[in-house]
This record gives sequence, C-alpha cells and structure tokens, in this order.
Amino acid sequence: MIKDSTCLPPATVEPFSQQFASGEVLQFGREIIRTEADALQRLVQRLDEAFYQAVNVLYDLRGNLIVTGIGKAGLIGQKLVATFASTGTRAHFLHPSEALHGDLGRVCRGDVVLMLSQSGETGEVVQLLPALRKINVPLVAITASLSSSVGQAADVILALGDLDEACSLGLAPSTSTTVMLALGDALALVVSRLRGFQTEDFARFHPGGALGLKLSCVEEHMRGLNGCRMAHEGLTVREVLIASTKPGRRSGAILLVDTTGRLTGLFTDSDLARLIEQRQEGALDRPVRQVMSAIPTVVPAGTRMTVAIEMLAERKFSELPVVDQQGNPIGLIDVTDVVGLLPDAVETTNPEGDKLKQAAGVRLFPREEAA
Repeated sequence: MIKDSTCLPPATVEPFSQQFASGEVLQFGREIIRTEADALQRLVQRLDEAFYQAVNVLYDLRGNLIVTGIGKAGLIGQKLVATFASTGTRAHFLHPSEALHGDLGRVCRGDVVLMLSQSGETGEVVQLLPALRKINVPLVAITASLSSSVGQAADVILALGDLDEACSLGLAPSTSTTVMLALGDALALVVSRLRGFQTEDFARFHPGGALGLKLSCVEEHMRGLNGCRMAHEGLTVREVLIASTKPGRRSGAILLVDTTGRLTGLFTDSDLARLIEQRQEGALDRPVRQVMSAIPTVVPAGTRMTVAIEMLAERKFSELPVVDQQGNPIGLIDVTDVVGLLPDAVETTNPEGDKLKQAAGVRLFPREEAA
C-alpha cells in the first residue's frame, strides 16, 4: 500500500540522519554495486563463440548498424549508438514504436540490427520481428533467453542468462542494463580495435569542445603567420618593435628568423621588460639576436594539441612556435587561445610526458637553458 504518492516526504517524517545510520546506507549501496559487479564477472565467463560471430557480423558491416530497444534497454541502446558512431561504426537508434509507424523505412539491406530486450518478449520489440525478416537484415540480439521470441528470431544471440536485478524489489532494470551496456561496449570497442581505429580517426569524429581541441593538431588552432609578429634577427630591438606592430589582439612574442627564413629565436614582452628593469635602454639599438631567446622550444607541424598543452602547462610558457620540417615558422600557439584547457592538461608528473614529446619530434630546450 502506497502511503504517500508525492515526491516530498510528509512534514512529520523524522530527519534522514535519525532514521538511517551511515553504515546501513553504505551497506545498501555496496550490495547494489556488488550485485552488478558479480554479474559482470559472470558475463566475462559467458563470452563464447556467439560473441565472435557478432563481432564478425559487425566487422563486415557495409551499411548502418540499427540499434533498437524500448524502456531502459532502449536507453542503453541509445548510449551504444553513440559509442559505435564515435568509434568508427555508423549507427542509428530505431524506436520500436516509431518503427511500426513509418520509421522502419530507415532500415534496408546491408544494415545490421542490434536488438536489446532482457525478456525477449517485449511487445513493441516482438512486433518488429516479422518486418525485419521481410527486409532480410541480419539480427544480433542481446537478451536473457535463447528460447524467447527475440532469441529464436535472431541470427546471433548474446544470451545474458539469469540475472538478479540489484533493486531491492528485484524489479527495476539495473543489473540487466549494466550487463547490456558492458556487452555492447565490448562489441563496439572490439570491432573498432580490429578495424585499426586510431587516435586520428577518433579526433575526426570529436571536433568540438575541449576533447576535440586536445586531439587535434597544433596547426588547426595556431595563429597563422598573418596573425603573428615576425622580424629578421639582424634588426635592432627598436626596429623589430616598430616593424612588428600589428592591429588587434597581439601575441606577446615576436618570431625572429635568419636570411633563409628559419626560426632562430623569440623576443617576448618579458624580454623587453627585463631590459627596461635592468636599465639596459642602450640594448634597444643593438641587434635583437644579442638579446633574444635563442633556440626556442618549438613544436613541429602535426604535433597533437595534448603535447602542446602539456608543454605550456609544465614550462609556464605563454607562446609556443610551430615550425615545418625545415625549421621555418608557420604559426604560434598562444596561451590565451588555449587557457581553458590548461587546468585539464596532462599531469606534469606523468612519466610518459617526455616520451610523448620525443615521439612527436619536439625539441626540448627551455628558453632559460638556451639564454
């Protein structure tokens, strides 16, 4: 009997802390997680030839993967669509009810259907089976029972077996959806791995946001030479400052090149401030090569933004020149353009950091060491 159907508890109910002890609540939470974790461990042991067959079907897929399910299984299906799509398998979600009212037109020969149903007897899902059979598309099913309607209709059956839902009533989909999600992820990621899906491919499908920026290459986000200040190393400091004036928001560094166009140094606003603070005004009329930061740290074109961001964070740099294979500057990474990423940069204690930079061909010469 439901005592109160409202979301808020009655005003007379005792405070939570007086009704439930901390240890009791933690025990409940651990029991739920343990139940689901145990089911995942059993799933590891259940993987058999059917999983191999399912991977084979998806690996050979030339059309689209159509994922369908309803209720909580449908929500898991929508997540799996996102995982498949972002890891190299074209995937779309088909709502069973909408499919029966026209959306079945999205399915055609060459596609594969992945159907999720714990019982294998859900009405809306079962109604789809005759129509899918007429279209003649392979059906991969994730369901509990081989003998269910869905299980009998499927070409490949990934049977979940008997599962105890973690819900105290044994009713709310919890363990079953956790297992479905893990099994679907395994399918998507194994297929992606076998197809040779690389970081470059992942970056192509994630162009937006912080993730896209980190996975992209530096030349996609650097300031091009038309937005940089650049001058010849033989000019005096004063001439360099005058010649490199640019309208708009400027970078705090001037790229200095030799007669061949090769980058030989940087002269930054901080370098100018030091000359003034040290009362070296006479240096303003000396060649800038005498006071510039020679052999600056650079990143070659093609370097991942993760590497550039790590270097900016570790070295406390404000600017990072980007050069081509000949050492000629092609642009500049300015900290103000990527400042939002710095808190999430690779940890400076990461022992793989220098390996990443070495693999990218980065010259590791801090300005302080080169001065």
